[in-house]
Amino acid sequence: MPRFTTSDGTSIFFKDLGPKDAQPIAFHHGWPLSADDWDAQVMFFLNKGYRVIAHDRRGHGRSDETSHGNEMDTYAADLIELAAHLDLRNAVHVGHSTGGGEVVHYVARAEPGRVARAAILGAVPPRMLVGEDNPEGVPMEAFDGYRAGVAANRAQTYLDVASGPFYGFNREGVQPIEGVIRNWWRQGMMGGIKAQYDCIKAFSETDFSDDLRKIEVPVFVMHGDDDQIVPYRISALRSITMLKDGRIKIYPGFPHGMATTHADVINADLLAFVEGREVGERHAQLADAEA
Repeated sequence: MPRFTTSDGTSIFFKDLGPKDAQPIAFHHGWPLSADDWDAQVMFFLNKGYRVIAHDRRGHGRSDETSHGNEMDTYAADLIELAAHLDLRNAVHVGHSTGGGEVVHYVARAEPGRVARAAILGAVPPRMLVGEDNPEGVPMEAFDGYRAGVAANRAQTYLDVASGPFYGFNREGVQPIEGVIRNWWRQGMMGGIKAQYDCIKAFSETDFSDDLRKIEVPVFVMHGDDDQIVPYRISALRSITMLKDGRIKIYPGFPHGMATTHADVINADLLAFVEGREVGERHAQLADAEA
């Protein structure tokens, strides 16, 4: 399995598929999953001729189980090293949920020429946790609940999340997909419990506002309006106001895991964005529509 070792000695698993001289598209997974969560997008973009990269975040999937560095600064530092290791240039970085925060934190720090564009799906920026500047945010009690579930019985907690709100399988009339549920659970149980426990703080409490404001490249914000994990009003609708060159698309009825449940729609829009075609709305257009 392809791996590289970071400067602090952590072994990171990654996939690097497709022509090495093609434009790279790098995918960043959500908590507590792995690069495998992007299978539908990996195959789609490989078949379009792109070079596709996806890694398992430290402490997740096949990467080393870590008791240190399970926070956004180190996640971004790992990506800086991975991009140099693979010599990624003019890359498009695509992140889901926690991976969206990782993308934003990395792109704001990336070496010139490394990044061409970025897309964030159901992503946690600017900040999930409730606060004076985020009065509609998620209360700490919700994240403490995740922590308690992971510490006491993460196997059951992960099964409950995948069977219910993550994919919207708890909604009336939505038929659960057993293979999707089992695959989510499999990925979660591959990772290390300490790293996954620590990552809850990273995805819920990190403030990405300054990162969003620093990013110069085009960013596509994609979010389902039935996202029960990361509510779009505290995330996507706030992120778009902070981006210099952002576009946004809100998908009616789509759940948090929309890249799996609605891969055909998501893949088509991602391809349009990667190719530089018009997709989504500018902030001003969105404001007009909301009004």
